[in-house]
Amino acid sequence: MVTPRTDRPIAILGAGVLGRRIGCIFVAAGYNVHIRDPSAEALNAAIEYIDTHKEEYSLLPRIIKGKEDVKHANGVESKPPFGDYKTFADIGPAVSNAWLVIEAVPEKLDLKIETFAEVDAKSPADCIIGSNSSSYKSSLMVTKVSAARQHRVLNIHFTMPPDILTVELMTCGQTDWDVLTHLKDVLGECGTLPVIARRESTGFIFNRLWAAVKREILHILSEGVSDPAEIDFLWEYMFKNGPLPCQLMDQVGLDTVAFIEENYIKERGLERESTVDWLKKEYLDQGRLGNKSDKGGLYPPKSASQTNQATQKAIYLLDVGLGGNVSDVSKSNTNGKILRFDQTTRKVTSIIDGQNLPDGIDVSESTQQIFWTNMGHSPAACDGSVWSANIDGSDKKCLVPTGKVHTPKQLVTCEARKQVYFCDREGLGVHRCDYDGKNHEILVQRHAKHGSAMADTMTSWCVGIAVDAERDLIYWTQKGPSKASRGRIFCAGIDIPAGETAENRSDIRCLMEGLPEPIDIELDQETQTLYWTDRGEHPTGCAVYHAYVGGKDVDIQKTILARHFHEPIGLKLDKENNAVFVADLGGSLYSVSLEDGLKTELLRNDGCYTGVTLV
Repeated sequence: MVTPRTDRPIAILGAGVLGRRIGCIFVAAGYNVHIRDPSAEALNAAIEYIDTHKEEYSLLPRIIKGKEDVKHANGVESKPPFGDYKTFADIGPAVSNAWLVIEAVPEKLDLKIETFAEVDAKSPADCIIGSNSSSYKSSLMVTKVSAARQHRVLNIHFTMPPDILTVELMTCGQTDWDVLTHLKDVLGECGTLPVIARRESTGFIFNRLWAAVKREILHILSEGVSDPAEIDFLWEYMFKNGPLPCQLMDQVGLDTVAFIEENYIKERGLERESTVDWLKKEYLDQGRLGNKSDKGGLYPPKSASQTNQATQKAIYLLDVGLGGNVSDVSKSNTNGKILRFDQTTRKVTSIIDGQNLPDGIDVSESTQQIFWTNMGHSPAACDGSVWSANIDGSDKKCLVPTGKVHTPKQLVTCEARKQVYFCDREGLGVHRCDYDGKNHEILVQRHAKHGSAMADTMTSWCVGIAVDAERDLIYWTQKGPSKASRGRIFCAGIDIPAGETAENRSDIRCLMEGLPEPIDIELDQETQTLYWTDRGEHPTGCAVYHAYVGGKDVDIQKTILARHFHEPIGLKLDKENNAVFVADLGGSLYSVSLEDGLKTELLRNDGCYTGVTLV
């Protein structure tokens, strides 16, 4: 592994949107950073950004040198301390003892040439100088740099961390290969995804691909063939994971788009009438620069209500603590985490850590609390538990302690009753308690015959739970052996019938059987549609199913909504956006359209995800 170098700093020249993100990446990985910008306002904004986001950046997966697997930096043993960071108005003091300088100044070649010359004169002889330019080759910037230094000059192009983590390294034509490979190792350990361009190329690797797509989009728009929304719809459908091109140009800024295109036009002799000239006339001259303009860009500006709505919806996600992002799986009883994923910014923040194999999670909007289950380290020890906390992770309380439940799985809230309902897998039951943990009771108690084979016992394992408060019903899954097609889904009243017990209640109905391996379930009370994840064998397993359960039991017809997940567990309906969110053990979070089953991957890393809910 690369040990963060702390004897000398990394200098970032430019405290703009990208410069402050670059600085945050290094600080979160334990490097000391100097940030230089002539604007005091930009420097203050950069410090505020790093203060606010360094913890989030520390969650980025770390690529270990010489290995293809990924290691998470959030564990106690593997996470380095945060680096120090200071601001400077002048270049000299910022670079005087730096081992690496990265310029992130505006895309003006003359400015970059002068910046490189000043860094060459004022930094140590062994200092590496990199440009974050996405359009100019670093060889164009070294005209005033000493010949000896040019072996340590290169392009280091970051995209937009933490949303996009790729970094492209490219020689200036004379860069020592050892410099390139060393920086690749450093950047991988910092949580980015670095690649090395094999030779100098204007636009590097991805940007050359992106430049062609972007240029053709401008042709299409200027000719009136389509509009931005239609183009992004086609891109999303064909490539699913984006980034959406017109939204991306608005994010970058249309003035920056025009700046970069001017360089391509000059170097390659491309026509400009239907690209840069059209963009200036229709957008730039009207002050429509993209997201940074209140006039919008290719898309119209968002209304206040749209902006508020976008920031209100967040996803709370459970990392069970068994993925490649943990350094010691023997400590799985403390590796679990509750994460907050912002759908607008795609940022992941750790809310609560140190959990004992968390599995089910839900939220109470009325009390602004989250509730979750911990399966416990050993089902035989009956060491599961149920917890609550405020949505910011504060005021954590144990509602059902160890010894009272074996292996609690999916959990749901019932606002009408101020209760949480959860299944107990090895305990073979369905439980509930009040929001404060009182009145804990078992609603359904299954039994395994004495001496039964484990596979037969597993048919009584209760896992997923859904509540229909309007009709006073509960639904639950009994998953059966792994990938054995012995799973079932049951239904019963929300309360035990008078005179009966959890063991002998007479109102239990089996709705479906012969399922591959049903796990978590969700009920749309309005349409009486049941959704569930199934982690069974492909092709009928590792899927999301749905079925109408409002008619006669014999008429139930199940249908696969989406498939080819990596052992899906958690799911949560989002009726407002006609979607369901799915989390799988392979480290992915998806949004699945309820209309056509189209999967959109929102998050993918080396985690191991179970429960999911919306806040």
